[in-house]
Amino acid sequence: MPKYVFVYHGGKMPDSPEEGEAEMAKWGAWLEGMGAAVVDGGNPVGPSKTVTSGGVDDNGGANPVSGYSLVTADSIDAAVEMAKGCPILQHGTVEVAEAMEM
Repeated sequence: MPKYVFVYHGGKMPDSPEEGEAEMAKWGAWLEGMGAAVVDGGNPVGPSKTVTSGGVDDNGGANPVSGYSLVTADSIDAAVEMAKGCPILQHGTVEVAEAMEM
């Protein structure tokens, strides 16, 4: 079955420990709801650097990555449907791309 990468953009840091716990509960419920389709629940990511032939830029450019997950699905359309339940959609976006087998 094909694998799909969910690349998260945006989001925000919680304003309090209680808000952080509530957000983590939403993420946990969403990931749990996808069951065995979740290959790697992923993680948030820290500051990034973009490496080009001309040098290195800080902060990931115009649309920096804020996290990722890896799932299996029958098709990209099925993966998109799964991504529609992602908690980050309150403050950001999910990019869905097939992880091509080589």
